[in-house]
Amino acid sequence: MKISVIGAGAMGGATVEGLIKGQQFKNEDITVSDPSQAVVEKFAKTGVCVTTDNKLAADSADIVCVVVKPWLVESVLKDIKQELDPKKQILIVIAAGVPSASIKECLGENCPPLFLVIPNIAIAEMASMTFIVPVGASETAIQTVVGIFNEMGNTLITDEQHLAAGTTLASCGIAYAMRYIRAAAEGGVELGFKASDATQIVMQTMKGAVELLEASGLHPEAAIDLVTTPGGVTIRGLNEMEHAGFTSAVIRGLKAGAK
Repeated sequence: MKISVIGAGAMGGATVEGLIKGQQFKNEDITVSDPSQAVVEKFAKTGVCVTTDNKLAADSADIVCVVVKPWLVESVLKDIKQELDPKKQILIVIAAGVPSASIKECLGENCPPLFLVIPNIAIAEMASMTFIVPVGASETAIQTVVGIFNEMGNTLITDEQHLAAGTTLASCGIAYAMRYIRAAAEGGVELGFKASDATQIVMQTMKGAVELLEASGLHPEAAIDLVTTPGGVTIRGLNEMEHAGFTSAVIRGLKAGAK
């Protein structure tokens, strides 16, 4: 099985890095297509196939991934339309806010089984939360696509209606989490730690929180109760954050992203 990734910018490049680290494909079965010579040269060093010709990339793959900015999707699809084979290929489009109806209208009868997919950049480290929307795909095709992205993190099959919410919660959400890390690390500096030490402390603490919740199955609030002793420093800190609108700010940010 061969896979082509058309567009190797931030998200496309991260996806390729995840594919290279995984076991689903040999490097020589991965093709990267990008107009940037620097990007092509970067991935050529890893042993994957590289090209600046999207048509060539689409023609040579069993799975075609289009990972470009939303406003470029239509032009890329029109460019590769004649190379697509709906009987033999799977098409994955990774671009926020591009509806399946416009993709199918653009490709017409040449539209292969389609998947709208939204990962986040942690896919490069095999740690993405990826949302998958199958459109006219068989169960076999669904299992294939889910298997590919499951190796690079966790997946959730959802409907197109919820894809925007998934995007802000996980794809944008990773930036929100990083903003908390930055804020907490800055607080750590004010408390007397070196910036590098403060950042490491916060990152390990975040990692520990995630692993604790995964291992215990506890609701986050129940886990919080384990460390909030009556009259203690944790509850004082939490209440100060809430007085400043912590939870409300997070929810408002997520809703703004979904728009």
